[in-house]
Parts: sequence; structure tokens; C-alpha cells
Amino acid sequence: MTKPPVLIIEDDPVSAETIAEVAQGLGCHTQIEDTYDTGLAAATGGVFELIIVDRMLPGGDGIDAIAKLRGAGSNALVLVVSALGRAANKIEGLERGADDYLAKPFDADELRARVQALLRRARMQTSDNDLLVFGDLEIRLKARTVHYQLTHIKVTPKEFDLLTFFARNAGESVTRMQLLSEVWNLHFDPGTNVVDVHISRLRRKLEADTGVTYIHTARGEGYVFSPVAPEAA
Repeated sequence: MTKPPVLIIEDDPVSAETIAEVAQGLGCHTQIEDTYDTGLAAATGGVFELIIVDRMLPGGDGIDAIAKLRGAGSNALVLVVSALGRAANKIEGLERGADDYLAKPFDADELRARVQALLRRARMQTSDNDLLVFGDLEIRLKARTVHYQLTHIKVTPKEFDLLTFFARNAGESVTRMQLLSEVWNLHFDPGTNVVDVHISRLRRKLEADTGVTYIHTARGEGYVFSPVAPEAA
């Protein structure tokens, strides 16, 4: 299996090395650049699954590069790691296109969890906005069908909507209230177990036809969609 390519744009050598060690520990191939210009050139000239970028770089602010990356056709997920860690800074970074934002100083275990979640999301491939692919699992949006290799997995319309929402948020914890709002269009808790029942049925169907556990329970948080079991805490 090809190692996921990760670009690190960080001018502090200690931070860059720490980030690289975490990414390499997750099986990634890393490339380090230490200025805004060299980082942007590497990001636009190569193919990366994840770009981890500092903000206060020699030559510019790392979040200013995100729009340029998208304009150049990069689909890499972007994690901003910065000493600018106030809530307003994080909101600015996310609104400017970052997929996640981690304040310095950071704990290596938290960085590892963030990188791992983003790499799971990066495994999801899209084609003409019609196909969501996780290995051998295909979700065909226009046809509203689910397939595993040559097997057609029969799901109800609501189960399809549920699966699609999970897939679009792969690797992220999704709460019951999010599901009620986005899948059932209910902005309050109806006091029933409708979410849990549908997830249980969908999970059983996927496991029966694939032998793979895709939907995991995140204790105290909700559910996580991933083709591999999350590592034990």
C-alpha cells in the first residue's frame, strides 16, 4: 500500500520534526518546507492527502495559501497548527478553508488523533460528485444505491441518507442531534430511539454483506464512520 503523502509547512524545526514523527508513525511519507513560498510551490506542484501548515511563516500567513491551493486544483485536506490559538483565530482559519485547526503548544497524542481523523477522510474519493468510495464500498449518489464489490446492498431511502451523511463526515464523531437535524430534519430531540434503531439496522446490513465494520460507537460522543476500527484510547 502506498504511504499517504503529507506536506508539512513549518519554519520551527522542533515543531516540524515532531509533526513529521507523528505522521510517519501513522505510516505517512512526509515532506517538510519552511517558508510560505516554498510550501505553496510544493503544495501546488505535488499531490498530497494532507497538508499541515503553520500560520506565521517567513513570507506570509499559512491560511492565505489555502485559497491558492484550491484554485490550483489541490484536494488535500488542510490542518492548521499555530500559536495563534484564540477562538477567533480558529474560526478565521476554518472559515478560510482549513479542515481542522490545532493550537500550539499541542499534545502529540492530540495531534496524532487529528491527523488520523483527517487521513480517514482523505480515503474517501469523489468522482463527478456522484460516487463516494471507501475501498470496495461504493455509494452512488445519483442512483441512490450502495455496492460492495459486485454485491448490491439493499438499504431503505432513510438508511441511504444516513449512510451518505456518515460518508461525507468520515472519520469525525457525529452526534445524535446532528443526525436528527441533518437526516431527519428535526431540530429537537423527539425523545425516541429512532436514530439508534436506524443505525443498528444499517450497521447490520453493511457488516452482513461486507464483513467490515464501518460504523463505530464513540462513547459519550456519538458515532464514527470508518472502514477500520478506531484505535483504543
